[in-house]
Amino acid sequence: MINSMTGFGRSVVSTETYSFTAEIKAVNHRFCEINLKVPKQLSFCEDQLKKWISSRINRGKIDVYITFERQQTKNSVLKVDKELAIAYYKAMLDLANTCEISTQINVQDIAGLPGVFSLSSAEEEDQEELSGILNKAVGEAMDSLVKMRQDEGQALADDLLAHLQLVSDAVGQIAVHADLVVAEQKEKLQQRLEVILDGIEIDQNRLANELAYFADKVDINEELIRLNSHISQFKMSVAGSGPVGRKLDFILQEMLRETNTIGSKSNNLSINKLIIDVKNELERMKEQVQNVE
Repeated sequence: MINSMTGFGRSVVSTETYSFTAEIKAVNHRFCEINLKVPKQLSFCEDQLKKWISSRINRGKIDVYITFERQQTKNSVLKVDKELAIAYYKAMLDLANTCEISTQINVQDIAGLPGVFSLSSAEEEDQEELSGILNKAVGEAMDSLVKMRQDEGQALADDLLAHLQLVSDAVGQIAVHADLVVAEQKEKLQQRLEVILDGIEIDQNRLANELAYFADKVDINEELIRLNSHISQFKMSVAGSGPVGRKLDFILQEMLRETNTIGSKSNNLSINKLIIDVKNELERMKEQVQNVE
């Protein structure tokens, strides 16, 4: 069954050392575009994540947000950037001299400035551990995202097939009216000729030629055959698997083209009304197909 391109998934995975949060949002897009926003400590995982996500999603704009924090701080140490502190001190003295301000600078003034003190891990992050927890968090978020896309895809399929049935019913009615068009035209032409000729015998050969020309001009059997073929292809594609959004969009374009051709050939009021109904349904379907993966 078809999948929607929109969805959302979120997961929180915690261990004794770390707590990870993964959020994944998907919206419509012509291709598969993956945007990652991860802390710099996890940058080594970006290529791996993109390849893994693209293996599960074929189409859509995917935004992935990853955050993590340490649960323990016992291995952290306090660092002092002495060179930065000295630079701050000299700059403050220079500013005071320039402004001719008498000031007293103490250690508290320097210590509170950005970057003088920093808290960092005494050991480098364990990339293998980080990668394992990250994969679990992203995997759970992806499962939620995929499930939502599948559920919305089912709703899209039901809606598209409902509109397709209306199109199919209308096409069937058009075929019925098309068989009557030539017969109706023959009767109208005979009535007009009888009035015009006023008793003069009608040349049946000439009448037959005119009717044959008219029948060929308004014949829509080929268009109806192709239109019914497109309806069957659309239905099979919706019931199939894999990304079919572009295929469905193409089929709808072809259906609309055949419908327009029938409308240009027909001079029958009933057929023209049905053509309007078909085009309205096709436009509604075209809007929905833009959401299909």
